[in-house]
Amino acid sequence: MENIAERLHSKDWEQVHTHMHEHGYALVKEVLSDTACVELIELYNSDNTYRKTISMERYRFGSGEYKYFQYPLPDLINTVRETVYPYLVPVANKWMEVLQSDHRFPSAHSMLREQCREKGQDKPTVLILKYGTGGFNTLHQDLYGDVWFPMQAVLFLNEPGEDYHGGEFVLTEQIPRAQSKASVIHGHRGDMLLFTTNFRPVKGSRGYYRVNMKHGVSPLHSGNRHTLGIIFHDAQS
Repeated sequence: MENIAERLHSKDWEQVHTHMHEHGYALVKEVLSDTACVELIELYNSDNTYRKTISMERYRFGSGEYKYFQYPLPDLINTVRETVYPYLVPVANKWMEVLQSDHRFPSAHSMLREQCREKGQDKPTVLILKYGTGGFNTLHQDLYGDVWFPMQAVLFLNEPGEDYHGGEFVLTEQIPRAQSKASVIHGHRGDMLLFTTNFRPVKGSRGYYRVNMKHGVSPLHSGNRHTLGIIFHDAQS
């Protein structure tokens, strides 16, 4: 199996930090190999890997389906989750500082999981999503309990323009006393998008203020689209 930890360590995390601070998201190119992407897509049909399957139509979340993994997570996914988290902690804690919050996030992912367990959040929130023609995901935030981490990741497993058309990743930013701003991110197969779970700080004339953000997926015109979502906090039972 490819050394995914080495690939992640080799990325320009200073640039990632800068883009996260300035925009609330950052695209990291070529995190997963084509082989890893294919293996994850094939894993979608494994019966003993998931704890729950969600039909988006049933809950009016959109059109498509996603599955939550159960513990233990597959090695590749667990490595991504545990390797990426420490790189995001300095950004998350800086956000708390400029927003004048006393809350700070622990340096290791295992410590965040322990905080989750203390609040009854012991179910993994890592999920894989599948969309077909016409599929989409409504704008939302992934919050699962009292313990949360303000950033998450999505890894693109298909190639746009080849495997599907449409289906762009969309981030919206609610600017105070103004209309919402939308950003459309085009991720290629193997890329990882890091983005805010629910808010980011923005500097104004009187200091920093909190801007709420949501994410979703625009409708697919054709084909099939799979993504791997990595949320760092766990959910309640």
